[in-house]
Amino acid sequence: MKVRELMTKEVSTANPDTSLSQIAAKMKDLDVGSIPVCDHNDRALGIVTDRDIVIRGVTTGNINVGAQDIMSGHLIYATPDMHAHEAANLMAENQIRRLPVVDNGKLIGMVSIGDLATVNVYVNEAGDALSDISKPSNPRM
Repeated sequence: MKVRELMTKEVSTANPDTSLSQIAAKMKDLDVGSIPVCDHNDRALGIVTDRDIVIRGVTTGNINVGAQDIMSGHLIYATPDMHAHEAANLMAENQIRRLPVVDNGKLIGMVSIGDLATVNVYVNEAGDALSDISKPSNPRM
């Protein structure tokens, strides 16, 4: 099965100047943990995760910043014609639960580990990917 068959097509985005508080409010309203950052032509530039807000924003006191200041700029993404197995492997390798779907540089959707788990044939693969994603960290104490 291709990513295009599993992805969510309606994705809320931020632009590089969207404030940290606006992004956090959008995450809360939509009950999501990440917001892709795109330019005015829908070109995918990066992604802001709830973790980015905490690590690069709140803990450093940078609460009056824009998306470009806290986003993960090295975007890991899927393509619409990528097989779902490849998407699951990307998630596992990069320890992420959501992938923007990009076609010719433009954001066209999002696919999550949950999307993979809803298709019976990928339940085990989604579980394996989640196990890899959820490996314990080595906190510094």
